[in-house]
Amino acid sequence: MRDTRESRLLLVLLIAIAFALITVDIRGGEDSPVDGARQAAAAVFGPVEDGVATVVDPVGDAVSAVRDSGDRHDRLATLENENAALKARLGSDDRNRSRLGQFDKMLKSAGAGQYGIKGAEVIAIGAAQGFSWTVTIDIGANDGVTRDMTVLNGDGLVGRVTTVGPGTSTVLLANDPDFTVGTRMEGSDELGFASGQGDRPLRVQLLNGKAKVSKGDRLVTFGSQADKPFVPGVPVGVVSRVDPSGGDLTRTIYVTPFVGFTKLDIVGVVVEAPRTDPRDTVLPAKPKPTPTPTVTVTVTPSAPAADGQFQQEQ
Repeated sequence: MRDTRESRLLLVLLIAIAFALITVDIRGGEDSPVDGARQAAAAVFGPVEDGVATVVDPVGDAVSAVRDSGDRHDRLATLENENAALKARLGSDDRNRSRLGQFDKMLKSAGAGQYGIKGAEVIAIGAAQGFSWTVTIDIGANDGVTRDMTVLNGDGLVGRVTTVGPGTSTVLLANDPDFTVGTRMEGSDELGFASGQGDRPLRVQLLNGKAKVSKGDRLVTFGSQADKPFVPGVPVGVVSRVDPSGGDLTRTIYVTPFVGFTKLDIVGVVVEAPRTDPRDTVLPAKPKPTPTPTVTVTVTPSAPAADGQFQQEQ
């Protein structure tokens, strides 16, 4: 439209009419004379808006997912950088070569279970009197550690965090008599509760008194609500003894832990739980049975002698 005097007057007139309709609509409330027109417009444009929303909502969900994924990626990247710094601090001389091996094994286990871990060193052990089994590690609240986080190493379950300071934390070991963790049997999924017994095997009460269990069966952590104090899928140990089933509601078995609690050095605190239960994927591969060599001996009888006896071959 050309910018003429008539077009400007028409624009002013349309604006005045619009304000008048708005005023009438507001004062009229539910009995507004333009309510019918508004409903008709809603009937025409409503399906279009709904269609647009249907298209946009998945986009919004995708953007949200990407944002959450980015946050998780940033968190994991931070953990990787911190663990790399610890690995560099351990050094590469002969004395620390074993510790680096422990660290790498732990990272592989964490990767298999999708655990976000913060590496740490054991710097002190608790008093052994009264069957108290604890260690102190060199990370704490300043490193994102909180109470009731799972602690593991490259072999399996170490314990849980009980006390947190700014730069250190206390870990209650899984073999402490006050320690209890829910367990799940590999393969059969039988559930139970494992309790520490000091330097003796863990004592596990299976909920199913008729559960079929054999020596050599393996257990992992069942997991806790909100993943505290235990995340699922962490290797616990191997069945070493099974009490006879006496028809009780539960059944008792004894489990040798994967972790050697008297020689702890490098451990990891799980600061980020896996999104899904890793089940049995963190368990090490079962050793293949070694074939028993067999020797076949062939005996050839000697020719008969003149006197009817066998002669010995030279």
